[in-house]
Amino acid sequence: MLWGTTGTTQALAPAAAEPQSVGALRMVLGTATMAAIVLIGGESRAIPRELPALRRSAGWLVLGGLAVAAYQLCFFVAVARTGVAVGTMVALGSAPVLTGLFGWALGERPTRSWIVATAVAIVGIVLIVLGSGRGASVDVGGVLLALGAAAGYALYTVLGRRLLVAGVHGQLMMTLFFAVATVVLLPRLVGADLGWLVSPRGAISMLWLGVAATGVAYLLFQRGLAHLPAGLASTLSLAEPFTATLLGVLLLHEHLGLLSAVGVLVVLVGLVLAGAGARHDDPPPG
Repeated sequence: MLWGTTGTTQALAPAAAEPQSVGALRMVLGTATMAAIVLIGGESRAIPRELPALRRSAGWLVLGGLAVAAYQLCFFVAVARTGVAVGTMVALGSAPVLTGLFGWALGERPTRSWIVATAVAIVGIVLIVLGSGRGASVDVGGVLLALGAAAGYALYTVLGRRLLVAGVHGQLMMTLFFAVATVVLLPRLVGADLGWLVSPRGAISMLWLGVAATGVAYLLFQRGLAHLPAGLASTLSLAEPFTATLLGVLLLHEHLGLLSAVGVLVVLVGLVLAGAGARHDDPPPG
């Protein structure tokens, strides 16, 4: 649900806030928040004994960081082009399927309850998009960027799960993912107009995006991912587009027709089924 506030926060930020700059700044603040939580929580004491595992997993950590960077960049540009509701729904609606496929390729067996819950949720996503788009008003490039964001999301989710099962410390892993993504996205800030940050609206928007919707949210996601298969975790994260759609309608006055409203309810049913199925499925290996 914290993730679901990102599109609306971007839309409420000053008009001068460019999507690429917002994504890069979000990485900087999110990484700093995660590092602070690791230090304050005493997790930094685990670094010396984690160094061998981190060295063995260096390639996967870099790949996961690149996937995080791709997701952030594609997502913010897609939302700017398609609108909060459609952009978020396409990105996060297709992510569970891609995550399940990536997880399957890496050895995670999809359960029957996950398949049913994900299928129901995807039907809801399709209904929302069909009810929101009106022929020429659908930005095809924005939709493709949203699908690119979904692929990045799926990749770092599966890699994160794989590293957790291999014994890599979760908070350190997520912090390193975001540190790599920050390095990749920092050039986006070179020459960018950041004057909007000094306004109260700009500062509050950026603090919320960086601290709450990134630093805190991703550490919570890492905790959940430690106990759930990647596919199920991704399906449950459809609470993000569900939240984003409601905020888009209630706060940004984005229009959703009857078909889209039905789709929102169908997604909610899929989330309930996913949560209920998690109680009965066998625990994931590792």
